[in-house]
Amino acid sequence: MNEEMKEVEQKILQGLELAFQRLVEEKKREDGELVFSKGGKIYKVKARDL
Repeated sequence: MNEEMKEVEQKILQGLELAFQRLVEEKKREDGELVFSKGGKIYKVKARDL
């Protein structure tokens, strides 16, 4: 992978991390839940527990 592609990949990952952090903060303010799937099983987690 060339250097330019690595930079793009890093920026995308940083953007995803920032979006997730903002989502969690918003859900905390709303006392909401987030839904995750792992191994085909669905989990609901209160945002304040993250």
